Amino acid sequence: MRRLARLSLINAMAFAIVIALLACGYLALPFGLTINAPGSSGDPLPAAEVPRRLVVPPGFSIQTYAEGIINARFLLFTEGGDLLVSAPRQSKVVLVARDTDGDGRADGQRVLLDKLNQPHGLAYRDGWLYIAETNAVVRVRFDPATGTVSGTPERIAELPDGGNHWTRTIHIGPDDELWVSMGSTCNACIEADKRRSTIMRFNRDGSGGEIYASGLRNAVDFAWQPGTNALYATDNGRDLLGDDFPPDELDQIVQGGFYGWPFANGNRIADPDFGADHAAEIAASRAPVHEFGAHVAALGITFYEPPPGQPAAAFPPAYHGAAFVAQHGSWNRSKKSGYQVVVLHFRPDGSISEEPFATGFMVNEKVFGRPVDVAVGPDGALYLSDDFTGSIYRIAYGSRAAAPAGAAAAPGARATAATDPLAGLDPASLAAARAHGEQLWNDNSCISCHTTAQVPGQTYRPLPGLRGRYTIDSLTALLRTPPPPMPPPPLDDDQRRDLAVYLLATFQ
Repeated sequence: MRRLARLSLINAMAFAIVIALLACGYLALPFGLTINAPGSSGDPLPAAEVPRRLVVPPGFSIQTYAEGIINARFLLFTEGGDLLVSAPRQSKVVLVARDTDGDGRADGQRVLLDKLNQPHGLAYRDGWLYIAETNAVVRVRFDPATGTVSGTPERIAELPDGGNHWTRTIHIGPDDELWVSMGSTCNACIEADKRRSTIMRFNRDGSGGEIYASGLRNAVDFAWQPGTNALYATDNGRDLLGDDFPPDELDQIVQGGFYGWPFANGNRIADPDFGADHAAEIAASRAPVHEFGAHVAALGITFYEPPPGQPAAAFPPAYHGAAFVAQHGSWNRSKKSGYQVVVLHFRPDGSISEEPFATGFMVNEKVFGRPVDVAVGPDGALYLSDDFTGSIYRIAYGSRAAAPAGAAAAPGARATAATDPLAGLDPASLAAARAHGEQLWNDNSCISCHTTAQVPGQTYRPLPGLRGRYTIDSLTALLRTPPPPMPPPPLDDDQRRDLAVYLLATFQ
């Protein structure tokens, strides 16, 4: 009864807090639990500041390749050298044009696909672009030479919808099949739908879906090791068990493998809420092959292979075959962790070592970026998405350190301080939307987080100036797919829009 009471209290407490959380600072909670969230977004670093702020190993350089892609998530290079970027909150896939003038920056960007349902993972094969939406796999004809699509997206596989972990990641494996990862609906629970917390495999036409591996709480990305075709996945451990437990995981995925969640965490350590009476399942589960730090939120993973022709920006041999992992960063540690790219070296004895590779995205608790995905470009450089600033970074070896100071920024959808996002509303519509939004704000107890009131043991902060950072549409989209740990508020799009109007009108 004590365990059930504790679980119910934690679940209720977490739900009440995260519903109100949009850009909270630090909150100290019972059981030693902490919310220390970075906020939902930040301004891109000026081009001249990037090589000073962000740190890469000697001999490497880092610069902004593109920016203004709100909620830039997963990356896919096309055969034509363009870069596709998923933007789930914007319901878009953006095409970032290849660099033809050699300045290390993209030549432009445009929306390739719009009005998708939280698109995340991207894959391409034989003239088809595959997109993992939150509830389906769709495909559309794509021409890499012209960077254009033809026809409308075709829905080929249904995926489970809802819950906290809404992202779906898709890759085409060495077997030429579609592989899709799907996180759990919750922090820790028994899933009703067996497809949740799994990696599944489908035929290329979307048929024949099968669960390949299970017990993966939130395997946001996965990749095959060159030479061995061994499959490895990043998996995020559960929350609300303190600062330093459980670790995030690198798991070697085998067919039929069970990886412990929700009965065990880390190296088969029984979960305090769901481990009882599941000793057999825990003993049979597969332990991680490498443990990351707790709550670092390991997301995108790619193995480095230099492209054919050994381009000038290719990494030295010491990095060939190594895996680069983007750590999005913690939200529930008293001291933030992650917010970096690490490199994993696979040793001949089977051990795996980890070292920082790109850092400086978080300094003294201040966040300047949140790495999401990593991809090797046709030029041999490593490209990194950052959904906090909407930027794509290029990390090269032995090339120029940065684009010229003051280089023009790529066009983006972010509002500027000189733009009034409410200017398009007539006074009556503005008043009605603002009044309804205020009612939603109160009904959902948002003020319990976003207030200047001081409560012993807790520190709250007001929302930052939103009007210079968001439009109505972009803030509505953020409320549809808010940053962790906040789940989507129980609102429809009209309600989210009215709440966005209220926020923009109130927090100027």
